[in-house]
Amino acid sequence: MSVRLDKWLWAARFYKTRAIARDMVQGGKVHYNGQRTKPSKIVELDAVIKLAQGVDEKVITVLKLLDKRLSAPIAQTLYQESDASIEKREANSIARKNNSFFAPHPDRKPDKKQRRELLKMKSS
Repeated sequence: MSVRLDKWLWAARFYKTRAIARDMVQGGKVHYNGQRTKPSKIVELDAVIKLAQGVDEKVITVLKLLDKRLSAPIAQTLYQESDASIEKREANSIARKNNSFFAPHPDRKPDKKQRRELLKMKSS
């Protein structure tokens, strides 16, 4: 069975549509065996794929090939994420949470008077 990279990424539920998967591959967000590739690349077993999903980056190994989008539990059997990738994602998640403590959000938006004062303070 031969499956295109964009179709496999869609079937494995990394991206919601094939068009998004194609755009990510063309944009250089997906690397196949350490190299940029085309969406039409034929996926092989035991290939290493490095892909970006939002702010996270995953490194996975292809275990099975599938060209249909099935349920999520079946899609999770198509690949295995590396241990280093999981550790790095968890560390980045903790860092993002810790960073939010230093940039707290106010309880409410500033009113018109407060906005004017902020603008005066910024301009001076």
